[in-house]
Amino acid sequence: MSAPSALVFATNNPSKITDLSAMTQSAGVELLTLADLGLVCIPEETGGTFEANALIKARAVAALAPNYTVVADDSGLCIDALDGAPGVDSAIFMGEDTPYSVRNAEILRMLASAENRAARFVCVIAAVFPDGRDCTTRATIEGQIALAPAGENGFGYDPIFFVPHLGKTIAELTQEDKNAISHRGKAFREMLKVMKASEFK
Repeated sequence: MSAPSALVFATNNPSKITDLSAMTQSAGVELLTLADLGLVCIPEETGGTFEANALIKARAVAALAPNYTVVADDSGLCIDALDGAPGVDSAIFMGEDTPYSVRNAEILRMLASAENRAARFVCVIAAVFPDGRDCTTRATIEGQIALAPAGENGFGYDPIFFVPHLGKTIAELTQEDKNAISHRGKAFREMLKVMKASEFK
């Protein structure tokens, strides 16, 4: 199949919508939100992997919008010194309602004496097609946990994720620069390629 002309993004996170909307526009694909379709869907993310959770969200929305191709993402911050935590629990680390400024401060406290500050953002994009088939793509961005938060852009853990070759945190990048290198940007561009691939014709 060719890439669909419209995608439904299974998320209630406006920051993720901002990330993806710029990429869909440049690809000539209309991005529809749950609000655009009048849908409310907050499935419980019970999977133990990014892939499982992304598919849970995509399948839940696809059941409500069967005529659309639905995409969902699950992403998180994996820190080597914390044995990969918070990982798949990134969204609920210290509680779902805890401000990210508090979570980021706690991570910096936990790594105060750590020599190894290596970390990566991981993103899995899941797609469910109108015919019921599904697939996933996965991408990462390698970096380090900064010594202090920096930047006002982005969201979540972006202010403490330092990209050495750029000399900036993700939160210090413009939206365009972030999309060019981010885990979500890379995973979504790969998904567009998959949608055009021969095995999906």
